[in-house]
Amino acid sequence: MPILHAIVLGLVQGLSEFLPISSSGHLLLVPWLFGWNDFPTPSFEKAFDVSLHMGTLVAALLYFRRDVNTYVREGVRLVVKRERPTNPEGRLAWLLVLSALPGAAVGALFEKTIDEKLGKPVLIAVSLIVFGLLLAYIDRRVGERKIEQYSKRDAIIVGAAQVLALNPGTSRSGITITAGRFLGFNRDTAARMSFLMSLPITGGAVAYKGLKLIQDGVPPGFGVAMAVGVLTSGIAGWIAVWGTLKWVRTRSFTPFVVYRLALGVTVLVIVAAGWR
Repeated sequence: MPILHAIVLGLVQGLSEFLPISSSGHLLLVPWLFGWNDFPTPSFEKAFDVSLHMGTLVAALLYFRRDVNTYVREGVRLVVKRERPTNPEGRLAWLLVLSALPGAAVGALFEKTIDEKLGKPVLIAVSLIVFGLLLAYIDRRVGERKIEQYSKRDAIIVGAAQVLALNPGTSRSGITITAGRFLGFNRDTAARMSFLMSLPITGGAVAYKGLKLIQDGVPPGFGVAMAVGVLTSGIAGWIAVWGTLKWVRTRSFTPFVVYRLALGVTVLVIVAAGWR
């Protein structure tokens, strides 16, 4: 794999993992649009995908390190000491884990079906458009709820919405932000919840697929490309988290919606014209 391709895909993964524009969709569309054939087998592609997600996971953990430290400490304390009233941080920690369970369960049960049936350019394009419009519509609501008000009901609803992100083009951050806005949370809280929610489910996916990668070994000739991809996706991911949270404190998600619509329409035109 050329190093330039690794850098481009690392940037794509890092930025699109946290922006509401679908990282899985972009990782499939970019090679398709440019005609890249860097992966001789699907297992090679999955191995590289694992490395990119590892980079964005580390970026998110570093950005939210204080929050993570608090939630882990208080979450463990809540289970061990069973104090009453319930510690707010400990309760939120377990609610974030709860929100990750639906997506993790469905992803594990239907992994083969998802890999084989989803991820086609037309389906990605339609998903970008449809769920982009849904985000635009829901984002018009006035939301005042904050993260301290996150409840079990919220965790179940947002977690169920996250299942839809198993379809490339939907966007994990996009659909969870949409669900958060629907439940009345303000933009900053909806985005922050979405990013924090990504930690347990992404961590679980990286561990699950990483174990397979360790068993199979790094494909020959991919070591350097993987290292470059991890570094690039990590840096881009940190910038994306910081930039998104800074943006939504004073602005809407409209620019991301416009981008989704433009990309979706472009892909449909390319397919219809037979250019790819």
